[in-house]
Amino acid sequence: MVSSAATAEGQRATRTRLVEAAAALFSRNGYAATGVKAVLADAAAPYGSLYHWFPGGKQELGVAALEHGGERYRQLIESVYPDAKDVAEATADSFVLAAELLEQSDFDYSCPIATIALEVASTDEPMRVAAASAFESWLAVLEQRFAEAGMTAGTARDTAVQIFALLEGSLLLARTTRSTKPVATAGRLAADTVAAALAAETAGDDREGSRKG
Repeated sequence: MVSSAATAEGQRATRTRLVEAAAALFSRNGYAATGVKAVLADAAAPYGSLYHWFPGGKQELGVAALEHGGERYRQLIESVYPDAKDVAEATADSFVLAAELLEQSDFDYSCPIATIALEVASTDEPMRVAAASAFESWLAVLEQRFAEAGMTAGTARDTAVQIFALLEGSLLLARTTRSTKPVATAGRLAADTVAAALAAETAGDDREGSRKG
């Protein structure tokens, strides 16, 4: 006889499969182009399970998929920026990793949020908010690492936004051209941007110290 605990665990596993399938399919094929039947088939889940876990239907599933993709990517960014590593070097490495992952997917998958965000930004407020929250969580990791490396809060924020924009833009161009060269080019600029921001902060500190001395 199956215990209630085992049943509950199995149900939670079904929810996880639904979210993971939705995150992958929405990111790869687009939110509007992916029907719930495709998600159910990919998740090997019965039809009723979707509305059991997501009474709000596809939109609620979409929000969960964005939250899932955002958290996984945030953890990936954290892993590329370990505390003891030079942040300019870590930035260069993050673009190398992004290019490798893109190539491994045959240019089929890059950012788990961008494709969906572009679709829903003007049409679906709950999903727009979920996408914005995911992006902000990534920026927060970069800001924290840059601040710990010696940047002021304002510089850390500005630099994080620049790196984020370089990464997202280069991934879009790379997928479209089916070449990782845009990511490599953007990666070099991103690393230089971080190094320059740190150097400017250090120079400013030195000048301030000289005046006080």
